[in-house]
Amino acid sequence: MTANQSKKLWVLITFLLVAVIAISGALACSRYGRSQPIEIFMPSSPEVQGEAYIEGAVSNPGIYPLRAGDTLEALIQAAGDATSNADLPHIKIYVPEDGEKVQPQKVDLNRAEAWLLEALPQIGETRAQAIIDYRSLNGAFRNINELLEVEGIGASTYDRIKHLITVAD
Repeated sequence: MTANQSKKLWVLITFLLVAVIAISGALACSRYGRSQPIEIFMPSSPEVQGEAYIEGAVSNPGIYPLRAGDTLEALIQAAGDATSNADLPHIKIYVPEDGEKVQPQKVDLNRAEAWLLEALPQIGETRAQAIIDYRSLNGAFRNINELLEVEGIGASTYDRIKHLITVAD
């Protein structure tokens, strides 16, 4: 094969490849033209149907959102799962009447991590760490009044949060 014939062969192959790409592009454009809108489906988050108050042998007792389709297992997991001494075959469920006031969730001073303590009014990062440090040095809180012994927590702070805290055994 001569150099001239080789050039002609490459030109022919290149022309055929360009033609195939152009025809494929034209077919794709005609099939998926602007006349058909693209539909995007984004699943919505399930709507909150109410609240469930979970207490007893769970890690984080309190009020949790109740969504359509929630199972008892999902609610227990939301509460931090059952503790090792939970009596799961004997679960009690209480459904409040419409408009009935449910007690707010209380933060356990003996188990709460810093982020949960920081959620309390007037307890920021520094005071949350002071509570954890006090707990590490002195052991578990015996009652909520003992919180007054933590550095940086005075009577006014205690009065604002005393209805939101508890101590577990």
